[in-house]
Amino acid sequence: MPREQLGVCAEGNLHSVYLMFNANDGIESQMRPCVANVAQYIHDLADQFADSAFNGFVAVGANYWDALYPVGRPRQLKPFPAMNQENRDAPAIEYDLFVQLRGDRFDILHLVANEVCQMFDGLVELIDEERGFRFMDSRDLTGFVDGTENPKGRSRQSVALVGDEDSEFKNGSYIHVQKFAHNLSKWNRLPDKKQEDIIGRTKAENIEYASAEKPLTSHIKRVNLKDDDGNSMEILRQSMPYGSVKEQGLMFISMCGNSVNFEQMLESMIYGDAEGNHDHLMHFTQALTGSSFFAPSIDFLERSA
Repeated sequence: MPREQLGVCAEGNLHSVYLMFNANDGIESQMRPCVANVAQYIHDLADQFADSAFNGFVAVGANYWDALYPVGRPRQLKPFPAMNQENRDAPAIEYDLFVQLRGDRFDILHLVANEVCQMFDGLVELIDEERGFRFMDSRDLTGFVDGTENPKGRSRQSVALVGDEDSEFKNGSYIHVQKFAHNLSKWNRLPDKKQEDIIGRTKAENIEYASAEKPLTSHIKRVNLKDDDGNSMEILRQSMPYGSVKEQGLMFISMCGNSVNFEQMLESMIYGDAEGNHDHLMHFTQALTGSSFFAPSIDFLERSA
C-alpha cells in the first residue's frame, strides 16, 4: 500500500506555513531526489515533533508535472480552472512546487520551513510565503466556523486520496489552493442575520439552516453539491486564516481524490446555477491566487527519484 503524505489528511492545527516555489531551468534530475528527500524529511518529523502534532506535504504543480515526471501523469491533473463573472474572479497563478507545514508550535514550523528552503537551495526560487493561524474556535475571520462539513475519521482518506482507479498514483491527492483577501470592513457593517443568510448557518451557535430555509445564493447552498447519482461531492478542506491588519483573509486548501469536485464547487460559486444564483459571499472576498497541484505518495516520489 503506497504511503500517503501524512499532512494531506491530518486533523486541524494551530499554525501553518505555506511555501510556493518555482523551479530553475534544467534541474529536473536533481529535483526528483530532492523532492523525495523533502517529503521523507517532513514525514519523519511527524514522529519527532508528535507532541506538537506536526505534519506537512509536498505537492507538484500541474504545469510542472510533465517536466519533473515525464513517465506518467495523474489522470485528472490539469491547470487551475480560472473563472470570471461580473465582479467575481477566480484567477489562475500557477507554481511549480507547494509545501504545506502545520503544527501547534510556530517555532517548529519556522525551523522546518528554513530547513526545507535549504534543501531546495540552488534548485528553486521562493515566490510566495504565507503563514496561517487558528482563529478563535476554528473560525474564519468573517466570524463563522470553517470546515464544519469536513469528513471525519477514516472518511478523510476516502475523500482526499486517489484510490485504485488510478493505481500508479494511489494515495496521492489533488490539491487546489486559493488565497482570499477579505473586505472585513464591508462585511462587518452587515447585521448578523444578513451575514448568516449569506453563509447559510448561524454565527454564534454554528447551526446550519434547514434546507428549505437556505437562500439559493448562500455559500453552503452553492458548495454542497451532489453528482448525477445523488452522492455528495465532498472535498477535505485544510483552510486557515492568514495575514496582518493590512491584508487578511483565508488560505483555502482543497484536498480530494479527484479534481472534479473542486472545479464544480468553484463554478457554482462564481457562475451559479441556471438562474444565476451565485455565492454572495464572493461580494465580500477576493481570490488573489489559484493554483493546482498533486501531492503524490511517498512511495511514488521514492521510485521516481
